[in-house]
Amino acid sequence: MQTVAVIGAGQMGSGIAQTSAQFGYRVLLADVTVELAEKAKAKIGKDLHKLVARDKISVAEAEASIARITPVGDYAAFAEASLIIEAATEREDIKAKIFAEAAKVLAPDAILASNTSSIPITRMAAGSSDPKRFIGLHFFNPVPVMKLIEVIPGLATAPETVARTRAFAESLGKQVVLSEDEPGFVVNRILVPMLNEAVFALGQGTASIADIDMGCRLGLNHPMGPLELADFIGLDTCLDIVRVLHSTTGDSKYRPAPLLMKYVEAGWLGRKTGRGFYDYTGDVPVPTR
Repeated sequence: MQTVAVIGAGQMGSGIAQTSAQFGYRVLLADVTVELAEKAKAKIGKDLHKLVARDKISVAEAEASIARITPVGDYAAFAEASLIIEAATEREDIKAKIFAEAAKVLAPDAILASNTSSIPITRMAAGSSDPKRFIGLHFFNPVPVMKLIEVIPGLATAPETVARTRAFAESLGKQVVLSEDEPGFVVNRILVPMLNEAVFALGQGTASIADIDMGCRLGLNHPMGPLELADFIGLDTCLDIVRVLHSTTGDSKYRPAPLLMKYVEAGWLGRKTGRGFYDYTGDVPVPTR
């Protein structure tokens, strides 16, 4: 059984761990403390048993998947992994520290991948122990449901690393989009400026939250409006991504919407904090303005 290590037990890391375990991989799940990793495993267990209740998987499948996940408190066990996936917050300084620690235990033939949604792979690879074995592996939220993975080689990434990473992604039942190492890659380069523009429209009084979202749902046939989607992603994550696009390209079209920055400064980050462009404290989300 191949071993996959996941660094970061938040929403994305937990989703990667769950999906990998469901498809037969042994998973080592790490976070700042082993307690956080254990808490994430417990939540994964609850999510899998919800699938059992909906007749999506059997009890045996759920229990087998849970048993494949091992919470760890340090990176020592990662020497067994053929693939280490970093799934920490979208902050390059934090990721750089993780890569430095992971490099100490990275097996000679193992791959180090980042789940970054926007930060240049070539730049991060330059600080890794072996840029040839460094790659972007961008999952989408929620990982167990979303069918897409972006694979992003850096300038120095070896063809073998690309092939092995793509094979891993496809082994999870995902479709793969191969992207050049450009800011935002494919999806977020298109998506995040749209979300940012929706916040500009709101801040400039063009329309209300409800009308902006309804207009895009019905006029563009999107399942969620842009402001609702931004809340789902996390407004801090949206701001981090648009800042990377802006700083990396120097193009003013990517400048962050002032209202987006205000919401993040206020701690109104969306669903995860109970308030963003919508208030989630009641039974039904309600627009906040």
